Amino acid sequence: MPILNRAAEMQEEVAGWRRHLHQTPELNFDVFQTAAFVTEKLKAFGCDEVVTGLGKTGVVGIIHGRKGDGTTIGLRADMDALPINEITGKPYASTVPGKMHACGHDGHTAMLLGAAKYLAETRNFSGSVAVIFQPAEEGGGGGNEMVKDGMMDRFAISKVFGMHNMPGLPVGQFAIRPGPIMAATAEFTITVRGRGGHAAMPHGTIDPIVITSQLVGALQTVASRSTDPVEAVVVSVTKFHAGDAYNVIPESAEIAGTVRSLKKEVAKKAEERIRTICQGLATAFGATIEVDYNANYPVTFNHAEETIFAGDIAADVAGNAQVHRAIQPVMGGEDFSYMLEARPGAFIFIGNGDTAGLHHPAYDFNDEVIPHGMSYWVKLAETALAA
Repeated sequence: MPILNRAAEMQEEVAGWRRHLHQTPELNFDVFQTAAFVTEKLKAFGCDEVVTGLGKTGVVGIIHGRKGDGTTIGLRADMDALPINEITGKPYASTVPGKMHACGHDGHTAMLLGAAKYLAETRNFSGSVAVIFQPAEEGGGGGNEMVKDGMMDRFAISKVFGMHNMPGLPVGQFAIRPGPIMAATAEFTITVRGRGGHAAMPHGTIDPIVITSQLVGALQTVASRSTDPVEAVVVSVTKFHAGDAYNVIPESAEIAGTVRSLKKEVAKKAEERIRTICQGLATAFGATIEVDYNANYPVTFNHAEETIFAGDIAADVAGNAQVHRAIQPVMGGEDFSYMLEARPGAFIFIGNGDTAGLHHPAYDFNDEVIPHGMSYWVKLAETALAA
């Protein structure tokens, strides 16, 4: 099955929804306008049930097939934007200063809405489809909140599938892999407390800037000297704050950053090494070092059977040569991981073409992707729930 004729016919309509959402980006769980837009559309499509307020501001629409055999699969899109000032210059650019859809969640939401409209019209399947629109993917863990809110049990979801656009992958292509496809994430803040004083008399101080500079270098050994070279781990320091004057050695300095890994044991070892390095430097320099470590999203782990199934669906839509089934894992994080911990399923990438990268102020979702994404969702639902 190539691209659905109906999906191609709907492209402009769905692109219109997408551009409307692009103009009105919202952050984290505060996606009230977006959720209201989604809710209105799902009701207009004739979904059998539309539930709001799941995971705080998530929305789920239930579409029953022609035969109700009790099986339900979940299809998920994310709704939130990012705190970035847009520089695309597009006529539908963000109207909200400091906020933009720089990750394509507007496109994800629009494509799943398009698939929901088609599925509600045709109902060429048995069982039910749950279309899931979740808030707070960008660091808030909205996927986890929806799972904790009982979504999987409430709608008897047996399997769940997710999709994300990928800049650089040509439009019309898909990419997937079994096992870990996106990384576990963690965030750390480390505060070094020394003894301040006059910059001309450093011998009377315990200089937190010197200690913290040593610490930044030492943290790089977590990957280079404490982890098996064939394993994947990233430790990046992304903030360094200290001091306010040219002639004063401050009392404290602070760094912060992120850790990414593809295995739980590697993630645990990285945290242990960071704490041990901090303890050792504190002893060596006579300082106090406090570590605030927050393990965030788990590894996004694709289940084997569902990955094969999702890849086959993508091949039906795009052709087998257009589906990359052994893509390298991506070290970004994704809270669809919580849904994959709750139910078997798979997460797939869809090509966004030669565009700016994700989380870049010049990024824009490519509307040419819409028929491909819609066709994938429809074919997946109709095949998984074959009448």
